[in-house]
Amino acid sequence: MKCGLCPRLCPRRPGFCGAGELPRVFRWGPHFGEEPPVTGERGSGCVFFSRCTMKCIYCQNSPWSWKGGGRDVSVAGLADILRGLAVDDRVENWNLVSPTPYLPSIREAAKMLEKEGVRLPFVWNSSGYERVETLQEYSDLCDLALFDLRYSRDETASAASQARDYVGVARNAVKWAWERAAASSALPRLIVRILVLPGHADEAIENLAWLATSLSCEIPVSIMSQYTPAYKALETPPFDRTVTEDEYESVAEAAADFGFENGWTQDYGAADPALALLGENMPPAHGAVR
Repeated sequence: MKCGLCPRLCPRRPGFCGAGELPRVFRWGPHFGEEPPVTGERGSGCVFFSRCTMKCIYCQNSPWSWKGGGRDVSVAGLADILRGLAVDDRVENWNLVSPTPYLPSIREAAKMLEKEGVRLPFVWNSSGYERVETLQEYSDLCDLALFDLRYSRDETASAASQARDYVGVARNAVKWAWERAAASSALPRLIVRILVLPGHADEAIENLAWLATSLSCEIPVSIMSQYTPAYKALETPPFDRTVTEDEYESVAEAAADFGFENGWTQDYGAADPALALLGENMPPAHGAVR
């Protein structure tokens, strides 16, 4: 069966990402390390879906994103997971991490819960590599878009994530989310994550420049210093090292110079390396993420 959910438009399923018809879930539970509007007081109800439309060599979730760890669940089983997060864990929202291959099943599960009167806001948490057509079709699953802007040059995106069309695709997705957010009084409905990558701080700055000049410096941005070498990056310079303080500070200063006042920066060097690689060591099934 042809799949048109992500920009790859695979002619059959499973395609590039390896996802089957049933949703495959690795872990779910309250997450207390997201941005403040997402985490809230009770944590964000993350559901980590297996498989991914990107193949990032530095992926910190490789046990399930690359290798497909987790278990297949039915629509009713996914509804059970979402219900437990809402009713038992009492989380602030449902945080769908890399949900794109499973959107039809997620919607079915959400409809089952709506009939029971169980409803939480949805966070669409992704790399930003999304088709606008898919975002529009499944906008009911996107109360808040938590999108990355990883690269400003397609050659970097191709080498590091096997996504040679990433820049235009991700920027169109962010543009769609911002236009939707700007039309709403319930801001923020978009947070853009800028993960500073070693040797590529200039691309983070170029993405900030694009946001400021093409969209708005009112967009909440989360500038992240937490990059830690993982998986295939351990053998691929310059991704085999952490970000330098100068690299990170250059991006944080650029954000201030462009006029971004909504958002968050991290203290350089404050991240615990063990937490940065949490995804590499996190066991499957239900449990809190801190």
